[in-house]
Amino acid sequence: MEEKNKHIEKSEGETDKKNQLYPVFLKLDQLDLLLVGGGNVGLEKLHSLLANSPEAKISIVAPQIKEEVRRLVYKHPSCKIFQREFQHEDLEDKDLVFLATDNRKLHEEIKEAATGKGILVNVADTPELCDFYLSSIVQKGNLKIAISTNGRSPTMAKRIKEVLNDAIPDEIDDLLNNMQNIRNKMSGDFAEKVKRLNELTQTLTEKK
Repeated sequence: MEEKNKHIEKSEGETDKKNQLYPVFLKLDQLDLLLVGGGNVGLEKLHSLLANSPEAKISIVAPQIKEEVRRLVYKHPSCKIFQREFQHEDLEDKDLVFLATDNRKLHEEIKEAATGKGILVNVADTPELCDFYLSSIVQKGNLKIAISTNGRSPTMAKRIKEVLNDAIPDEIDDLLNNMQNIRNKMSGDFAEKVKRLNELTQTLTEKK
Protein backbone atom coordinates (compact mmCIF):
# COMPACT_ATOMS: atom_id res chain seq x y z
CA MET A 1 0.00 0.00 0.00
CA GLU A 2 2.86 2.32 0.92
CA GLU A 3 4.56 1.63 -2.41
CA LYS A 4 1.32 2.44 -4.24
CA ASN A 5 1.01 5.77 -2.44
CA LYS A 6 4.60 6.63 -3.36
CA HIS A 7 3.79 5.87 -6.98
CA ILE A 8 0.75 8.14 -6.86
CA GLU A 9 2.74 10.96 -5.25
CA LYS A 10 5.46 10.61 -7.88
CA SER A 11 2.93 10.72 -10.70
CA GLU A 12 1.37 13.88 -9.30
CA GLY A 13 4.80 15.47 -8.95
CA GLU A 14 5.66 14.61 -12.54
CA THR A 15 2.41 16.18 -13.73
CA ASP A 16 3.29 19.42 -11.91
CA LYS A 17 6.55 19.66 -13.88
CA LYS A 18 4.83 19.51 -17.27
CA ASN A 19 4.01 22.54 -19.37
CA GLN A 20 0.55 23.50 -18.16
CA LEU A 21 0.11 26.51 -20.44
CA TYR A 22 -3.08 26.53 -22.51
CA PRO A 23 -2.48 27.73 -26.08
CA VAL A 24 -5.04 30.06 -27.66
CA PHE A 25 -5.18 32.09 -30.87
CA LEU A 26 -6.39 35.64 -30.25
CA LYS A 27 -8.14 37.93 -32.72
CA LEU A 28 -5.84 40.86 -31.99
CA ASP A 29 -7.64 43.15 -34.43
CA GLN A 30 -10.62 43.01 -32.04
CA LEU A 31 -8.57 43.96 -28.97
CA ASP A 32 -6.84 47.09 -27.70
CA LEU A 33 -3.15 46.56 -26.94
CA LEU A 34 -0.58 48.61 -25.06
CA LEU A 35 3.14 48.29 -25.74
CA VAL A 36 5.45 50.10 -23.31
CA GLY A 37 8.90 50.44 -24.82
CA GLY A 38 10.19 51.80 -28.12
CA GLY A 39 13.69 50.33 -28.31
CA ASN A 40 15.04 47.09 -29.74
CA VAL A 41 12.92 44.81 -27.56
CA GLY A 42 9.82 46.91 -28.21
CA LEU A 43 10.52 46.69 -31.92
CA GLU A 44 10.80 42.90 -31.68
CA LYS A 45 7.46 42.66 -29.84
CA LEU A 46 5.76 45.05 -32.26
CA HIS A 47 7.06 43.21 -35.30
CA SER A 48 5.84 39.88 -33.92
CA LEU A 49 2.37 41.22 -33.18
CA LEU A 50 1.92 42.92 -36.55
CA ALA A 51 3.41 40.04 -38.51
CA ASN A 52 0.60 37.85 -37.18
CA SER A 53 -2.14 40.47 -37.05
CA PRO A 54 -1.42 43.42 -39.38
CA GLU A 55 -4.56 45.29 -38.27
CA ALA A 56 -3.91 44.99 -34.52
CA LYS A 57 -4.68 48.17 -32.57
CA ILE A 58 -1.53 48.96 -30.62
CA SER A 59 -0.63 52.04 -28.57
CA ILE A 60 3.15 52.38 -28.19
CA VAL A 61 4.30 54.46 -25.21
CA ALA A 62 7.96 55.37 -24.62
CA PRO A 63 10.05 58.50 -24.09
CA GLN A 64 12.44 57.37 -26.83
CA ILE A 65 11.16 55.76 -30.03
CA LYS A 66 13.48 53.83 -32.34
CA GLU A 67 13.28 54.94 -35.97
CA GLU A 68 12.48 51.37 -37.08
CA VAL A 69 9.47 51.44 -34.76
CA ARG A 70 8.24 54.63 -36.40
CA ARG A 71 8.63 53.16 -39.87
CA LEU A 72 6.72 50.04 -38.89
CA VAL A 73 3.90 52.06 -37.32
CA TYR A 74 3.72 54.22 -40.44
CA LYS A 75 2.77 51.09 -42.41
CA HIS A 76 0.03 50.18 -39.92
CA PRO A 77 -2.53 52.97 -39.36
CA SER A 78 -4.15 50.98 -36.54
CA CYS A 79 -1.06 51.69 -34.40
CA LYS A 80 -0.30 54.94 -32.55
CA ILE A 81 2.85 56.29 -30.93
CA PHE A 82 2.82 58.35 -27.71
CA GLN A 83 6.35 59.61 -27.13
CA ARG A 84 6.40 60.19 -23.38
CA GLU A 85 6.73 58.37 -20.08
CA PHE A 86 4.11 55.76 -19.15
CA GLN A 87 1.02 57.07 -17.38
CA HIS A 88 -1.45 54.92 -15.46
CA GLU A 89 -4.20 56.30 -17.70
CA ASP A 90 -2.56 54.37 -20.55
CA LEU A 91 -4.10 51.20 -19.12
CA GLU A 92 -7.66 52.43 -19.59
CA ASP A 93 -9.71 50.25 -21.96
CA LYS A 94 -6.73 48.02 -22.75
CA ASP A 95 -7.13 44.25 -23.16
CA LEU A 96 -3.47 43.18 -23.20
CA VAL A 97 -0.25 44.88 -22.12
CA PHE A 98 3.28 44.21 -23.39
CA LEU A 99 6.23 45.59 -21.41
CA ALA A 100 9.53 45.93 -23.25
CA THR A 101 11.85 48.35 -21.44
CA ASP A 102 15.03 47.80 -19.41
CA ASN A 103 13.36 49.14 -16.24
CA ARG A 104 12.38 46.25 -13.95
CA LYS A 105 10.87 48.57 -11.34
CA LEU A 106 8.63 50.18 -13.97
CA HIS A 107 7.56 46.75 -15.19
CA GLU A 108 6.61 45.69 -11.66
CA GLU A 109 4.64 48.91 -11.14
CA ILE A 110 2.71 48.51 -14.40
CA LYS A 111 2.14 44.80 -13.78
CA GLU A 112 0.60 45.51 -10.37
CA ALA A 113 -1.64 48.24 -11.79
CA ALA A 114 -2.71 46.11 -14.75
CA THR A 115 -3.48 43.12 -12.53
CA GLY A 116 -5.69 45.38 -10.42
CA LYS A 117 -7.67 46.17 -13.55
CA GLY A 118 -7.87 42.54 -14.69
CA ILE A 119 -5.53 43.10 -17.65
CA LEU A 120 -3.15 40.34 -18.74
CA VAL A 121 0.52 41.30 -19.08
CA ASN A 122 3.54 40.00 -20.97
CA VAL A 123 6.93 41.19 -19.72
CA ALA A 124 9.99 40.78 -21.93
CA ASP A 125 12.59 38.36 -20.53
CA THR A 126 10.83 38.16 -17.13
CA PRO A 127 8.75 34.96 -17.01
CA GLU A 128 7.79 35.38 -13.35
CA LEU A 129 5.95 38.63 -14.14
CA CYS A 130 4.15 37.24 -17.21
CA ASP A 131 0.49 36.24 -17.31
CA PHE A 132 1.15 34.76 -20.76
CA TYR A 133 4.08 34.09 -23.07
CA LEU A 134 4.54 34.84 -26.76
CA SER A 135 5.21 31.80 -28.88
CA SER A 136 7.61 31.11 -31.68
CA ILE A 137 5.29 30.81 -34.65
CA VAL A 138 5.40 28.77 -37.82
CA GLN A 139 3.04 30.00 -40.52
CA LYS A 140 2.34 28.52 -43.92
CA GLY A 141 -0.63 30.36 -45.32
CA ASN A 142 -3.62 29.56 -43.11
CA LEU A 143 -1.69 26.97 -41.13
CA LYS A 144 -0.22 28.43 -37.94
CA ILE A 145 1.69 26.49 -35.30
CA ALA A 146 2.64 28.06 -31.95
CA ILE A 147 5.62 26.65 -30.03
CA SER A 148 6.11 26.97 -26.28
CA THR A 149 8.96 25.87 -24.01
CA ASN A 150 7.11 27.15 -20.91
CA GLY A 151 9.49 30.10 -20.76
CA ARG A 152 12.52 27.81 -20.40
CA SER A 153 14.33 28.52 -23.65
CA PRO A 154 13.17 30.93 -26.37
CA THR A 155 16.29 29.90 -28.30
CA MET A 156 15.15 26.29 -28.41
CA ALA A 157 11.70 27.40 -29.56
CA LYS A 158 13.31 29.34 -32.40
CA ARG A 159 15.33 26.29 -33.46
CA ILE A 160 12.22 24.11 -33.51
CA LYS A 161 10.51 26.81 -35.56
CA GLU A 162 13.31 26.61 -38.13
CA VAL A 163 12.99 22.82 -38.34
CA LEU A 164 9.21 22.98 -38.88
CA ASN A 165 9.54 25.78 -41.41
CA ASP A 166 11.84 23.58 -43.48
CA ALA A 167 9.79 20.40 -42.97
CA ILE A 168 6.35 21.78 -43.87
CA PRO A 169 5.97 22.56 -47.59
CA ASP A 170 4.49 25.87 -48.71
CA GLU A 171 1.93 23.89 -50.72
CA ILE A 172 0.23 22.89 -47.44
CA ASP A 173 -1.99 25.97 -47.80
CA ASP A 174 -3.31 24.68 -51.13
CA LEU A 175 -4.17 21.42 -49.40
CA LEU A 176 -6.01 23.31 -46.65
CA ASN A 177 -8.06 25.21 -49.22
CA ASN A 178 -8.89 21.99 -51.07
CA MET A 179 -9.96 20.34 -47.82
CA GLN A 180 -12.25 23.24 -47.05
CA ASN A 181 -13.89 22.94 -50.47
CA ILE A 182 -14.32 19.20 -50.00
CA ARG A 183 -15.82 19.68 -46.55
CA ASN A 184 -18.29 22.28 -47.84
CA LYS A 185 -19.50 19.89 -50.54
CA MET A 186 -19.89 16.88 -48.25
CA SER A 187 -23.31 15.64 -47.24
CA GLY A 188 -24.19 13.62 -44.15
CA ASP A 189 -23.96 14.23 -40.42
CA PHE A 190 -20.95 15.61 -38.56
CA ALA A 191 -19.54 12.24 -37.55
CA GLU A 192 -19.62 10.97 -41.14
CA LYS A 193 -17.87 14.12 -42.41
CA VAL A 194 -15.13 13.77 -39.81
CA LYS A 195 -14.63 10.12 -40.75
CA ARG A 196 -14.30 10.90 -44.46
CA LEU A 197 -11.95 13.85 -43.86
CA ASN A 198 -9.77 11.67 -41.62
CA GLU A 199 -9.52 9.11 -44.41
CA LEU A 200 -8.51 11.79 -46.91
CA THR A 201 -5.74 13.15 -44.66
CA GLN A 202 -4.48 9.81 -43.35
CA THR A 203 -1.49 9.79 -45.69
CA LEU A 204 -0.12 12.91 -43.96
CA THR A 205 0.61 10.89 -40.82
CA GLU A 206 1.86 7.68 -42.43
CA LYS A 207 5.55 6.97 -41.91
CA LYS A 208 7.57 6.47 -45.07
